[in-house]
Amino acid sequence: MKRRDLLKGTIAAGAAAALPARVFAQVNPTASRDRQLIAIAREQLDRVGADIWKKDIVGIADFGLHSANQRFHFVDLVNERVESFFVSHGTGSDSEHDGWLKRYSNIEGSEATSRGAYMTRSWYRGRYGTSIRLDGLDPTNSNALPRAIVMHPAEYARPEHIGRWGKLGRSNGCFALGPDQFAKVLLDLSGGRLLYAESLGLAADGSRRMPPIAQTELLRRPGGGTFERTNPGVF
Repeated sequence: MKRRDLLKGTIAAGAAAALPARVFAQVNPTASRDRQLIAIAREQLDRVGADIWKKDIVGIADFGLHSANQRFHFVDLVNERVESFFVSHGTGSDSEHDGWLKRYSNIEGSEATSRGAYMTRSWYRGRYGTSIRLDGLDPTNSNALPRAIVMHPAEYARPEHIGRWGKLGRSNGCFALGPDQFAKVLLDLSGGRLLYAESLGLAADGSRRMPPIAQTELLRRPGGGTFERTNPGVF
């Protein structure tokens, strides 16, 4: 090899080494789901926004998924970002305790989760520590205050509970999150923001999942007694 060719090769190799490494864009595996959640949050704000004081962040609880899934979503509409955590449903919604919500109810004493739009109130000290009261904005959750349906921290809503039992524990109808995650609820969702609960069945990849058992709504008859009606959800 000629000395000139050797020098050219050395210079070319040095120049290549000096170039910055190519950076490949990271694909967000939840991008499709997040876009749908952002659209749902805006749709619900359009529907009940007159009752909502702060519209920057919306909480969405997707009870179409098993409790071992991160199904509570903080939807940041300003920055168009979504963060997801675990959330428990009510004992009356899952009497078999298999992790699937099967029944909604607005009836006092049902210990079931109620679907619909809520407005969060300020903090208070309750049985489970610092918690947040909720105002139900729909006929399906209008008894939230008299039923004491709130957001609160609970040990049975920790991720470690899933590791041991394969599901979260159950509440009395409240939205219970793990103590480590609940600080975000207090900071980002209290004080007049929207919380929306429904059976969306939105998997992490954005596909729709149907619960294995049809969900129902437990209702009270005008003359007394109760009956169940199939919950149409949003499927």
